[in-house]
Amino acid sequence: MAGSASPRKIRVERSDRRVRVRAGGEWVADTTSALLMLEQGLVPVYYLPRSDVRMELLAPAAKRTRCETKGEAAYYTLRAGTFVAEDAAWSYESPIPGREQLSRYISFYWNRVEQWFEEDEEIFVHPRDPHKRVDAIRSSRHVRVVIAGETVAETTRPVLLFETGLPTRYYLPAQDVRLDLLEPSESRTQCPYKGVASYHSVNIGGELFRDVVWSYPSPIPECPKIEGLLAFYNERIELYVDGERQEQPPRRAR
Repeated sequence: MAGSASPRKIRVERSDRRVRVRAGGEWVADTTSALLMLEQGLVPVYYLPRSDVRMELLAPAAKRTRCETKGEAAYYTLRAGTFVAEDAAWSYESPIPGREQLSRYISFYWNRVEQWFEEDEEIFVHPRDPHKRVDAIRSSRHVRVVIAGETVAETTRPVLLFETGLPTRYYLPAQDVRLDLLEPSESRTQCPYKGVASYHSVNIGGELFRDVVWSYPSPIPECPKIEGLLAFYNERIELYVDGERQEQPPRRAR
């Protein structure tokens, strides 16, 4: 029909990584034959062979949905010990032509189980996209951070983090940041490409700029250069690089 939206593009790849799912003290799934689905506009998703999933821990649920790019999905409730998660998993039991292979696989909502692992390392939020790059590069560029007219940080030894689809982030040594202006926050977030981030707010003359600074105290092994460094949201500060003020990007994820 003229003017109708085109279906999202989908790419399905075989993953060579061992993928495991844990909940309620049980290994719910353990496979070396996972499929990784990369669907336009969505985060990557692992689909796991039914033969490598503890199907006795899954009970059919009443929920059904239909997707124009994959077909009709049936849902399952997960029960592992005292752990119960409604509609935690789904499978395309009646996929559309061209997606028949999905009928042999099951996927889990990331946040409805307790842990995911690739090989022996825990992973967070969603699978990492093998086509996405995260490069942390040491630099001697002059970086200055200004908030409410106050210079909060200034350095010539930043680490620049280039992540596909996101603004460049400038990670600064704590020694070059006005730590007296920072207040610890209880906020925590997780990133599949960097690890678990902790936050600070900035207090300028009694005005609190909440969670404008973050740090990865223990980043994942693939991103060691940013360990312990501090980064500011470009979207919420004045950022100067080599004396030139940088344009503020639209507000989005780190």
